Order: sequence, then structure tokens, then C-alpha cells
Amino acid sequence: MRKTIFLAGGCFWGVLHYLKQVAGVLNTEAGYANGNNAESAPSYEEVYTDLTGYAEAVRVEYDARILDLRKLLKLYFLCIEPTSVNRQGEDEGTRYRTGIYYIDPVDRVVIDEVYREVQHGYSCPLAVEVAPLEVFYPAEEHHQDYLEKHPDGYCHLPDALFEMARLANKIS
Repeated sequence: MRKTIFLAGGCFWGVLHYLKQVAGVLNTEAGYANGNNAESAPSYEEVYTDLTGYAEAVRVEYDARILDLRKLLKLYFLCIEPTSVNRQGEDEGTRYRTGIYYIDPVDRVVIDEVYREVQHGYSCPLAVEVAPLEVFYPAEEHHQDYLEKHPDGYCHLPDALFEMARLANKIS
């Protein structure tokens, strides 16, 4: 069963590359989620100003028979600093906020359960936004699979995390 969720975790280059490694993820796409102007697609340069309200996010299509939402979200929380507000790694600004944006209202129950479980591990509140997806625009083509096109490109995520993702959901 094919499902879709949108995850924001700082720079979308690394988050996309990380999630793409997980068995059960069928497709990923970098883009801009839940901004102020839904009438037209923003450019990267516009989003970069932090005036549009968009978050850099990744559309994740996954096979729920192989990878359930709970496992996917647990993996997502491993690649972010969930208490950081508008910052991941060295990247700073509202476009780098963390967020879980869903299209299926049924997913909210699982999202809330995982959120509470993760919150127990922290003494301060999580800063991960949880909301229905309002709008998503794909990013420009040069942002898609950026780290595959530019293996030495900037990424705030450590290489070890990519290897962990490749092994995270393998069926024995």
C-alpha cells in the first residue's frame, strides 16, 4: 500500500538522501511545504529569504507493507535535532524548521504517538511542527538527488547516518 508523508528536517539535500536509503521508501522529492503564498511555486531564492514561510521538505512515498509510518518517523527523528527552533546543523532560518506534514488524517494518531515517545527523551519541548499539508511545490531540478549528483556537496548529516538508514529496515 503506497502512502505519502512530507518531512522537513533542515536542508532538504541531506534529508532526502537519508530517507531514500531506507527500504520501503519508494520515491522522494525535495520541495517547499506550507508557505504563505499558495498561488504560485516559490523559487529557492525566494524561500531562502525566509519571507515566504515555506519549509524545505521532502515528499516521501513509501510502501506501508514494508515500512510502517511509526518506523519511518522514528528514523526521521534520528536525522534531526528535534528541540532546535529554525535550525539544523549550521543551517539557520525558518526554511530550515522541522516538521511533519500529513495528507491522511488517520496518520495523525501515529504521528502524535511517536511524538510523545520521542518527547519523553528530552527535558525541553520538541520544536517539530505537526500539521496537515497545506501546499507543496517541488524544488528546482538541480535540488533533486543533489548529493547523488554532488557526492562531495554540503550536508549537515553525518555519512554514518546514511549507512544506518540503509540497514535500518532490511528484512532478514
